[in-house]
Amino acid sequence: MKTIHVPQKEQLSSESQTILEFVKKKMGKIPNLYATIGYSSSALKSMLETEASLAHDSSFTAKEREAVNLIVSQVNECDYCLAAHTTLAKMRGFTEEDTLEIRKGGFSDTKLDAAIKLAQSIANNKGNAGNEALENFFNAGHNEKALVELTALVALRSFTNYVFANTQIPVDFPLAQAI
Repeated sequence: MKTIHVPQKEQLSSESQTILEFVKKKMGKIPNLYATIGYSSSALKSMLETEASLAHDSSFTAKEREAVNLIVSQVNECDYCLAAHTTLAKMRGFTEEDTLEIRKGGFSDTKLDAAIKLAQSIANNKGNAGNEALENFFNAGHNEKALVELTALVALRSFTNYVFANTQIPVDFPLAQAI
């Protein structure tokens, strides 16, 4: 099987290089997964624009979005995204114990718990969450806007999970604790 390498800057299009320079200024580094997605400037641009759009006027806080990122990455068994989003979740205020609880499929806050369980069900069931998870989500106080945004978050995180699954590039964040 072909080994996929994290590209060097000069291997990427000028558009990808420009986008990744912006990422570096914002994050302080260029994560290996972003650089690898940069093989396609359109995929990189699309991913980052989707992330930014889902953060603007969102039904979910940055902290809650990290919880969704964690559960989807757990379902998809993505070591890279689990490492990255555990780090980010802690930066957003979750403890190590919180991240493990989320990855096991729940949380003590009822509204966030319903979102986590729905995201888990969507990821586990190829998009078809099932009536119980949907009913619990709405009963917890979420609305239709939140449902659509949560579905988009699951799709976005699944994309990065799938890129890692098919490239197995080196993880450049502290590894997440196994559960």
